[in-house]
Amino acid sequence: MAEILVGTVPFLDGTSGTVRCMSTVAIDTSAVRAQFPGLSLTQNGRPYAFFDGPGGSQVPEVVIAAMGDYLRGHNANLGGEFPTSIASDMVVARARQAAADFVGCTVDEIAFGPNMTTLNFLLAHAVARTLAKGDEIVTTELDHDGNVSPWLRVAADHGLVVRQARLHRPDGTLDLHHLESMLSPRTKIVAFTLASNALGTVLPAEHIIHAAHAVGALAWADAVHFGPHRRIDRHALGIDVLLTSPYKWFGPHLGVASIRHDLATSWPAYKVHSAADEPAGHRFETGTQSHEAQAGMTAAIDYIAGLGEGATRSQRLDSAYIRIRQHEDALALRFLAGIADLGHIHLYGIADPQRLKERVATFSFTVSGRHPDVVAKRLAAEGLAVWSGNFYASSAIEALGLEQSGGAVRVGFLHYTTDLEVDRLLEALAGLA
Repeated sequence: MAEILVGTVPFLDGTSGTVRCMSTVAIDTSAVRAQFPGLSLTQNGRPYAFFDGPGGSQVPEVVIAAMGDYLRGHNANLGGEFPTSIASDMVVARARQAAADFVGCTVDEIAFGPNMTTLNFLLAHAVARTLAKGDEIVTTELDHDGNVSPWLRVAADHGLVVRQARLHRPDGTLDLHHLESMLSPRTKIVAFTLASNALGTVLPAEHIIHAAHAVGALAWADAVHFGPHRRIDRHALGIDVLLTSPYKWFGPHLGVASIRHDLATSWPAYKVHSAADEPAGHRFETGTQSHEAQAGMTAAIDYIAGLGEGATRSQRLDSAYIRIRQHEDALALRFLAGIADLGHIHLYGIADPQRLKERVATFSFTVSGRHPDVVAKRLAAEGLAVWSGNFYASSAIEALGLEQSGGAVRVGFLHYTTDLEVDRLLEALAGLA
């Protein structure tokens, strides 16, 4: 579909910018926000503004209701002949289908776990048993520790080598030449994030995947931060293993992995018992899962799909993410224009409004003369929720030379964020001069 002009966005300084997207139907933020109970919270009589989405989003009422409905009327373990167990079987089956539609894979490739990091440790230990001493794993400085630390641990256990591709300091993008220089026939895993949870950088996934496959390595992607902002499609991209977490995209705390079928059926699984006829991904699910969280995840996916149009859930998700991106890009332009003249705000990552395709609406910055924690407390006192520190993206924060001074301040915009909230944030940042 061709890209078309959506509209002009006014900024605080009187200038304006344009947003280009593939849809002319905007997100109705009033209708959206009415579905999120948490967004009605106030502080000193003023609405609280949530810019903490990069650490976890708010949850719509339909997700809360789905989880409560399961616990009230269907709570049971699986495999029984009685009604609540049969209903639980259906909840899990629906969750597998919803997750498959959301990440772009087949139902049997889905595995659930308590969170992305736990699942990644489990899968890393499984694949490590198929590797030989001296085999190599490549990570990146843009990754969350959840896709770095598991590889360091299994490397120490199995005599593997972990290398790390650096980021470009000026704009927070991945140094592709450095990444490619590390690849060789000894490379078995290339672990990378689809979007940086610290800088908002969207990595060139197709390029990385092609480079990994060219040397016979697996492409292993963290899609946690990508999930609320852009459409995930593991199969279309050719990713071998992909992980994400619904609590970043309006659902409950849960981990979801999509594992290429032939890999899921061949890797050794750390599990008490494994039935011959169970789905491939199910082999990596240990113990009883959180059925109520799975019910909530399904509701979250259907909520997102409800923002779009189409005959199938997948088509509605495609449409919804076009609209989400349109809305978030407009907010990103507004923010970038607003901080352009604030000399005491130092933004890390892509700041060029013409390069919005290369980032999501997540921004990390420092304030001259102020510790990030102090800034976060000051903004919280004004009813603005932000994060400070390294955000478990320690490689990126260290590479930028920020770790020793407390890291950075991070804000993120989601589809329920409004223009007025961004203006409140900009006004508060201006007041920190």
